[in-house]
Amino acid sequence: MEEVVRDYLKLGLRLGRAIDGFVDCWFGDPAIAAELAAEPVPAAADLVAQAVATRAALAGSGLAAPRQRFLAAQLRALECSARRLAGEPMPFLAEVEEYFEVGVELGDPGLYAELHDTIAGLLPGSGDLATRVDAFYERNAIPPDKLLPGIRAVSERLRELARPAFALPDGERVDYEVVEDAPWNAYNRYLGGFRSSVALNAGAGRTIAALPLLATHESYAGHHTERCLKEAGLVRARGEAEHTLALVNTPQCLMAEGTAELAVEVVLGEGWGRWTEELLADELGLRIEGELVERMLGLVRRLLPARQDAAILAHDRGAGPDEVTDYLRRWLLLPRDRAEHMTTFLTDPLWRAYSVTYVEGHRLVAAWLSARPAGQPVADRYRVLLEEQLVPSDLLAEAVG
Repeated sequence: MEEVVRDYLKLGLRLGRAIDGFVDCWFGDPAIAAELAAEPVPAAADLVAQAVATRAALAGSGLAAPRQRFLAAQLRALECSARRLAGEPMPFLAEVEEYFEVGVELGDPGLYAELHDTIAGLLPGSGDLATRVDAFYERNAIPPDKLLPGIRAVSERLRELARPAFALPDGERVDYEVVEDAPWNAYNRYLGGFRSSVALNAGAGRTIAALPLLATHESYAGHHTERCLKEAGLVRARGEAEHTLALVNTPQCLMAEGTAELAVEVVLGEGWGRWTEELLADELGLRIEGELVERMLGLVRRLLPARQDAAILAHDRGAGPDEVTDYLRRWLLLPRDRAEHMTTFLTDPLWRAYSVTYVEGHRLVAAWLSARPAGQPVADRYRVLLEEQLVPSDLLAEAVG
């Protein structure tokens, strides 16, 4: 293993010891982890110095240019996390750019209002729009005892589509469990050896027809598929050990979330709602409004920049928790308890910038896929994201070009 790669892995794992939740997955050399476990928890100032020194060493490392670009972007983000850990004040928008190589700005409430009008046209009836949206979700909610068999049925059918399309390695597996009161709808923990454990929040059953969005994002052809192909190709075939570690608040996260957000369009495409309706009727005897759910959730996705707005308001514009919650309730059409839960997530010291990975990641990956050469199937373009470790600036250069 190259010295600069070993130093990068040690720095990431040391930050993981200092910041709970910072390491998303690790399946690398156990000797490195054992060595670090014997160390005292490092001081933040020492971590800053290590990030600076490791980044400076890249130029003379002899690594190929794509590996240097990836590690340089990651180390810039790790330095930012270490500086914040050391107590250095940092404007929110500057923090986002250091982490993810993207700039962000407030969305357009006028567009959100137009989307509300369109949603109102899909959900006629009495009561205000938020009430009608809640009633829609209630009609299509998944019974708690059907959540686990539902996600397994959807996932297995998606696996049948993704395996031949993306040449998934033999022996890959995803195990699912349901948890209570999580801050997310679903979470993939990649274990190495082509295995993932996916936890679903019990509240993710707000609409059963969203199960393909969860399963494509977390498993086929999202996070699990990406991790399997990178382990097979980058780690095992090429020996690029830097990809045995995944860390939050890095460009790696924005790329992974943006890729996973587009998985449903690549694997299923238009008509996934009817596909889900027929599958769940056959497998579980459940009845849902598949086509309506697909149209609704497509509109709701276009409202998600309001979540990013809320983070900007909280951290860059001085808005308090009540103001942030009211903003989320208004534009995302959420009940108060869900809006308050989202506010807590957006104001968490570790996760406050993370909503950017979904909004800007989706925007960047979608633009890059749209800029593919004439005649290239979208799945072929998408497979590049699964097999190669690009950084946001790579996609931006190609999409603009």
